[in-house]
Amino acid sequence: MSQASARRVLPGFHLTLGYALTYLCLIVLIPLSAVFLKTFHMGWADFWAVISSPRVVASYKLSFGTSLLAAAINAVFGLLLAWVLVRYTFPGKRVIDALVDLPFALPTAVAGIALTALYAGNGWVGQYLEPHGIQVAFKPLGILVALIFIGLPFVVRTVQPVLEDVETELEEAAASLGANRLKTFVHVVLPIIFPALLTGFALAFARAVGEYGSVIFIAGNIPMVSEITPLMIISQLEQYHYNGATAIAVVMLVISFLLLLAINGLQAWTAKRTGRAS
Repeated sequence: MSQASARRVLPGFHLTLGYALTYLCLIVLIPLSAVFLKTFHMGWADFWAVISSPRVVASYKLSFGTSLLAAAINAVFGLLLAWVLVRYTFPGKRVIDALVDLPFALPTAVAGIALTALYAGNGWVGQYLEPHGIQVAFKPLGILVALIFIGLPFVVRTVQPVLEDVETELEEAAASLGANRLKTFVHVVLPIIFPALLTGFALAFARAVGEYGSVIFIAGNIPMVSEITPLMIISQLEQYHYNGATAIAVVMLVISFLLLLAINGLQAWTAKRTGRAS
């Protein structure tokens, strides 16, 4: 039987593609288009005045800066956690593996309240940090902690299945050829898992940029210090300045799209290079 006449479980290409594009338009493209169309009602001067105000610019720097830093930290420690869960057997492994998914299931507001209570000056952890001059709650550092908390599972769950598929014989062959552990990891393991690691980084970053619930409690929301961009959007909506809210959202959307596009391009280039090398 030819491939063209083989029976398929799903409908034909055209029908399936039509359903997929319709769903994509209804869920993603139309809402995003509405944001841009709402912004077009503003003049360029009003648009620029909103997106370039000092408080909004400070929120951009804080939101994107802490999101990139949190995603980078999660890329390192998420990889270590995935490595431990895949390569070692120890008591309580199933419990730790289940705890990784806790930020997925926990309401973001509950996470924010819990982190604030934990890292406040009188909290279980904060009471030992503040005497040393380390203040977490109500500072940008608290935002970073919250973003690390909600982004870690994305890296672990993206890298973990790829690590499980890496054959240990490759590492044994490298060791037999005289490579130490560092060289084996850098030249054998890392090229295989790097595309997945980049994907986890991108997912953690995208999640962190739009995070609101877990950040709003621990941030303190001090103007020019710890105000995130989603808070600026909420503030504009509370003042019934819908055009201003959509203007800030458009800038946030464009910057996020460009960063994710760059990350995906790097991921594709890495995968292509790895494929050629193999």
